[in-house]
Amino acid sequence: MSLNASIKARVARLDARARPWAERSRVRAWLYEFLLFGLKQAWACLFGGTMLGLILATDLWWPAEAPLARYDLLFLAALSAQALMLATRLERPDEALVILVFHAVGTAMEVFKTAQGSWIYPDAGLLRIGGVPLFSGFMYAAIGSFIARSFRLMDFRFIGYRTPAVWALALAAYVNFFTHHYVTDLRLVLFVLCFLLLGRTWIVFTIDRTPRRMPLLLGFALVALFIWFAENIGTFAGAWAYPGQQGGWRPVSAGKLGAWFLLVMLSFALVTLVHRPRRWALRPQEAPMLLLPRLQRRPAPVLARGAPLSHRPAGIGGP
Repeated sequence: MSLNASIKARVARLDARARPWAERSRVRAWLYEFLLFGLKQAWACLFGGTMLGLILATDLWWPAEAPLARYDLLFLAALSAQALMLATRLERPDEALVILVFHAVGTAMEVFKTAQGSWIYPDAGLLRIGGVPLFSGFMYAAIGSFIARSFRLMDFRFIGYRTPAVWALALAAYVNFFTHHYVTDLRLVLFVLCFLLLGRTWIVFTIDRTPRRMPLLLGFALVALFIWFAENIGTFAGAWAYPGQQGGWRPVSAGKLGAWFLLVMLSFALVTLVHRPRRWALRPQEAPMLLLPRLQRRPAPVLARGAPLSHRPAGIGGP
């Protein structure tokens, strides 16, 4: 039995023990679903959490005079973690390929941005391109890994999803990261276009047994917010520094949230090469918003042809 299958079986046993407690009242059911949401999010962050843990651990305990530089250790450890996730089937090969593409896309932007002085990597290391240590690409890969795993863990469906619009905006945002150093920054224009083209797009996700929905743009914003939190931890641990942080650490500017919002959209677009967006076949009202409790029980929704809609099994295991 693979590690992934073993974890799923263990989670199923825990769910079987906790389910009777959760079904005694609607409040308990809601609390249990909220707990599952947190556990699924943490599980989706497996690679990103590993990267952040490595950055903190090496800052605290890796000696500066060690023969292997800290940045080189981070690269080798991240590469090993990715290989382990593939070997244990915690990540699929096609997902890893897309994440590799995002790794390359992120590294290319890092090389350009560090040359422009947008941020620096202060420590030494052999495994680098110009001023960029190779481990930095894995931080972008962690975003792709989180989105890909979330697709599977929460069975994403979409209402009003427009593939050409997402790709056009994502590519325009990536190009703007380079061109705004030479011509007008079009970031505000891109934000307006996002709301015009994707403002009515919903993402439907299943945490436990009830499909729920929220605006796609809100999902991008929430992921960007947590990346910003992680970025503050990374700069506090000295993994990289912005110009205002070289004399001593200070919080990363909230203005970076906009950049991360656009980069999350690019990562999302790349992940859809593997996880093709599936349409939500029912009325939007059949999926309550976010984690609001449903006020009354509804019969199992059915598709237009009369076929019952199959929901994912309870628990946090996922494929």
